[in-house]
Formats: sequence, structure tokens, C-alpha cells
Amino acid sequence: MNLNNSRVMVLGGWGLVGMAVCRKILARGPKTLCLLSLREHEAKEACEILEKEFPQVEYIPLWGDIFVTEDLKDKSRAEVMEDSELRRQFISDIFERPTEERLSRFFLNRIITKHQPNVIVDCVNSATGLAYQDIYKAYFRTMTVLDSAREKGVHGENCFEETEKFLGTVSLPQLIRHVQVLLDGTRRAGTHTYVKVGTTGTGGMGLNIPYTHSEGRPSGQLLSKSSLAGAHSMLLFLMGRTPGCPYIKEIKPAATIAWKEIAYGEVKRGGQPIRMYDCPPEKAEKLEARFSRKKSDAGLALDKNLESVYIDTGENGIFSAGEFFAITAAEQMEFVTPEEIAQAVLWEIEGGNSGLDVVAALDSVSMGPTYRAGILRESALRHMAKLEAEHGIDSVAFEILGPPRLSKLLYEAHMLRKTARTFQTVVSQSAQELSQVTEALIRSDAELRARVLSIGIPILLSDGQTLLRGPEVKIPPYSGTDVFDVTPEAVDNWAHNGWIDLREANMELWRRRVQAYLERGQKADAEDTSSNFPWERFPSDASEEIHPGKMVVHIFIDEEKGARIKR
Repeated sequence: MNLNNSRVMVLGGWGLVGMAVCRKILARGPKTLCLLSLREHEAKEACEILEKEFPQVEYIPLWGDIFVTEDLKDKSRAEVMEDSELRRQFISDIFERPTEERLSRFFLNRIITKHQPNVIVDCVNSATGLAYQDIYKAYFRTMTVLDSAREKGVHGENCFEETEKFLGTVSLPQLIRHVQVLLDGTRRAGTHTYVKVGTTGTGGMGLNIPYTHSEGRPSGQLLSKSSLAGAHSMLLFLMGRTPGCPYIKEIKPAATIAWKEIAYGEVKRGGQPIRMYDCPPEKAEKLEARFSRKKSDAGLALDKNLESVYIDTGENGIFSAGEFFAITAAEQMEFVTPEEIAQAVLWEIEGGNSGLDVVAALDSVSMGPTYRAGILRESALRHMAKLEAEHGIDSVAFEILGPPRLSKLLYEAHMLRKTARTFQTVVSQSAQELSQVTEALIRSDAELRARVLSIGIPILLSDGQTLLRGPEVKIPPYSGTDVFDVTPEAVDNWAHNGWIDLREANMELWRRRVQAYLERGQKADAEDTSSNFPWERFPSDASEEIHPGKMVVHIFIDEEKGARIKR
């Protein structure tokens, strides 16, 4: 893509890699740079620095947490978790269904749709931010409270609070929701390219990594980070195979990233200075039967903070000379500079081949459909058809593959085949007639009726009020309750997603659907007889017998835009 006069958004633009990426992109002459950081002063400071170097560009500083809704963007995760109302809102935002309304409330979605960037470069260390909520620590806190309540035989407020906090640290649903928000926002904004600067979690080292966060080697927390980094790559891989998405790319540095500054000064941990303490020998503590990891009156507070020579590696913090020597030594993490990462990002944006795009690498090594499988598919289907004829049974749907909508559509098409037989007969009848004959079939064919109800698919009769069902139905799904209010809107939703619907409105939909299907198939004879036409999916003429599988493939691909775009 040509970056000249374009609109670019850099997430995590204040950071070490983010600033290097901004400088590379700004040299190409974009019209606007939206630079996001977690905190307001960081975003504004980065824009001020860059404006001095590239004054011709419009700068838009943005700040906040990209993993939450707009109203929570300026609150720390600790603030959210300690407030019962905010905590409950946060959890529901992550776990509830990803409706358009819910996705649109997320801060990331809002800024993408507002500023409509042509290119987004995401330099936020997402895996670290999500994994370091530390689900392991949350586990110990929750189990302590639950064990105490169990011993006392009570269910106190702490049980509910700690359980909610535990849910708030489950990072995979947060990552999934983040990608859903990104997908929705970039689609609506028409973003051309999205590049993620990811991580391996271990600086390219293996499970023998000496640098960890506890006595575990490596710690569960660190492995959570690597697991999320891998999950993120796979979700981006799926985004790259989704119609209507930007071009998706990921650069994944596998070494320490350094550096931003070398200086002498105050050493800070998590943005806070490290208070210095002494413990004279006469104040020593005698080891006894129990030892407390934290003790507020231990040691002697000194009137100064820790100062030393350090090297600033950006998001990874600051290292001493000794730490930097050890971590960057040969056969350890070693290191890569942010400018090299930024150059790879720029190559990918402009259509070059850095050779470092993880999504492209996954594409190239993932084993796709094969010629042999295509040949054998015909043999398998022929053999299944033979067995159907021998046993006098129609193999329609079992509701094991899912979703329930697949089973619903297959059975509705099957019922049309049983009553109308051909496509032409379906379009020649009225919706009322189709509704009547399919209901008559359901009322008279107990075997068919039982096969449908037994897999959890209910049947809504033509009056829209009468439902045939078994002991359990697949739709609506469990969502904190198994009991739901019945409204016209709810019934329409359930019928769409997983109920066989014999109402006239649905039969009219099938009439229009079959007509469109026939018209598309007729194009082969009239306009297109090339290999470009999807021959397998369409009938040769209107007198052909209805094939439920072909009809459902047509619905999923042409109506619901669910086609595979890469092979």
C-alpha cells in the first residue's frame, strides 16, 4: 500500500517499537497519524516529539485501555476489579454474546470507526497485558476464600467477590473478544491493512528459559503469556481468512527488544521508584515455625530511592548492566533493535516481502484441502447414498457438527424435497401451500418427526404458537438460565437459529431462496461455462430433485457470506 497521504493508526505508539514504527511510516508522508498509548501524557508526549521531526503531518493523540469499553478505558484493571458494579460490567462485556451493540461500545472499536485508518499497526504487548493479570494468583485467592467458607459452612460475600475477580483474570475470552472487536471495527472502517507486532513470550527461548516470574521454571504466568501469544497468532490467521477483513500480518520478534535510553538515575518498577531499606544485624529476625512473606514493620526505611546506571528497554522495563549483559549474551535471549522490527513492518505494509510475516508463514505451512480427498469425497457420498437406499433411510442431520442452524436448514430443505421434490415445484407453489404441505408431512410422519426432535431441534408449526419438542432443545442456548421469556422477537430469533419453522413467512423465504438459486445456476448455460463457475453447487435445471446439502451450502456461502477464501 502507498502510505503517502494515508491515515495511519499506531496502537502502543509511545513504546519502544511503536515510536520506531511511527518514524518509519512518517518518512513516507501520511496525512494523519493517530497515536494511541495507555496514558494521556504518553500519547501527547509521543506526538510532540514526532511533530518536531515530521511537522507536515496531522497528529491525533489517543489514550486508554483497548481491551475494555469506552467508559472503562481510563481505569486501571485493579480499579475495575475492586468495584463490584464495574467488575460485573467488565465480565459481562467479555463473556456475553458478541452483538453489534456490545462490540460497538468497546474503546478500540470506537476509535477505529471514528478515525477510519487505512493502516493499523498494533504494537501493544497484548499477550503480556492479558496474561499478567495472573490467573494463578487469582486461583490461590479464590481457593483460600472457598476453602474457608466450606470449613465454616457459609457462603459469604468474599466468595462471590473472589469468584468474580477470578473470572476477570481468565484471559482467553478477553483475547477472543478483543479480536471480535477488531474485526467489527476494521470492517466498518474499511481498513486496508492491519499489522500486529507480537511476541513469543520467552524472547525466543524454550521451556528451559532461566528468566521467569517465580520458582517455577518457567512459571505458569510466563507460559500463559506464550500461550496467549500463540492463540493471538491463530486468531489473526483466521482473520486473514475472513472476507471483508483488512490484509492481516504479524511480525513476531523472538529476542529481547532494546533499547530506548542508557542513563544514570532513579530505578523504577511499574512506573514507581523503589524505596530503599536496610536491616542492621541487631534488627535481624529469628526464623521460627512460620514465616511471613510480607511484613510492614520489617527493615529500616531509608530516606532515598534506588538509583543506578540502567538501560531502558521500553515495555520490558529497565535492566542493570549485569542483567543486560546476561540476557543479551549469545545463547541467551540476545536482542533485536526496534528499528529492525519497524523496517519489517514497513516492508509488509508497502507490499514487500520481509520473510517475517507469521500469518503468511502459517498460510504456507498449513495443510489445506487435497486432490485425493476431493476424489474420495465422491466415493464416500456415493457409498452413503447406497446405504441410504438399502436401509430406506434419509441421512439428514444429527446435530453433532452444529450449529443448530445447519440441522434446521438441512431438515427444512429435506421436507421440501419430500413434499415438492423438485426446485420448480417449490417456486410454483405459494408460501401458504408450502406451509400446509410441510405441516401435513410432520403431522403424518412420526418417524421423521422423532428424528428431528431427538437431536434437539424443535418444530414450530404454522400458527407460530404451537411447538413440537423433546426434553432438551439446542436453541436457545444456556446463558445463565434455562428459562426464557417468550416474545415475538425471541421466537423469530430462535426459529432463525435452530427451530424448524413452518410459518408462511419462512416458506416465502424458501421460495425466494430457491428462485435465486435456480437463476444463479442458469447462468452457467447462458453466460459462464468456464472453470470460474461453481459447478458443484448449482442444479443443471429446475426439474432436478432438491438436494438439501447443496441448498445449505448455497445459503452459507451466498446468503450468509460464509465462504472459504483461501485453500
